[in-house]
Amino acid sequence: MKKQLIEEIKELLKINQDEVVEINPKYLDYFEEEELLNIKDKLESKKREINKISNDYLDEIYLKTKKNEL
Repeated sequence: MKKQLIEEIKELLKINQDEVVEINPKYLDYFEEEELLNIKDKLESKKREINKISNDYLDEIYLKTKKNEL
């Protein structure tokens, strides 16, 4: 289960799909499963928040552009 969580965390840390993220394998020994789950949950939450902020910003730009076209 820990290895799977590390893999999921690595995916969440990627900025683009081609990026390779390496995490020290010793983290498997250092962190408990619950801690890794917590890290994963926080990363997912931050990613959702960033996506929302980005979408809001893009909507704002679109509306300004649309307003200027009229």
